[in-house]
Amino acid sequence: QVQLVESGGGLVQAGGSLRLSCAASGRTFSSYAMGWFRQAPGKERDFVLAISSSGGLTNYADSVKGRFTISRDNAKNTVYLQMNSLKPEDTAVYYCAAASRFSTHKYEYAYWGQGTQVTVSS
Repeated sequence: QVQLVESGGGLVQAGGSLRLSCAASGRTFSSYAMGWFRQAPGKERDFVLAISSSGGLTNYADSVKGRFTISRDNAKNTVYLQMNSLKPEDTAVYYCAAASRFSTHKYEYAYWGQGTQVTVSS
């Protein structure tokens, strides 16, 4: 079992930056692939980025390539999402999630955080 808690969301102007953190409980964090997803009002929850258990593999949605970066610190049981050059269309609730294998598909992720709101004003 893994419990996930996101933090770091907020309101930012277009072009600005935010760093989200996701703290995980449990001693098995390093065995899980981690992903970030986002859900805008009235839309489905979409894949944003994923990182393998070791951190050696990453995958990015086309919409965030060159702007967002995922990283993890297994010693701190934490995964990060660095968001730069934010756009109003990045506005959404951002969720971190854990999966037993590296994947971009939300149905592969068994554990989810409660989400953190990111709002980008124009």
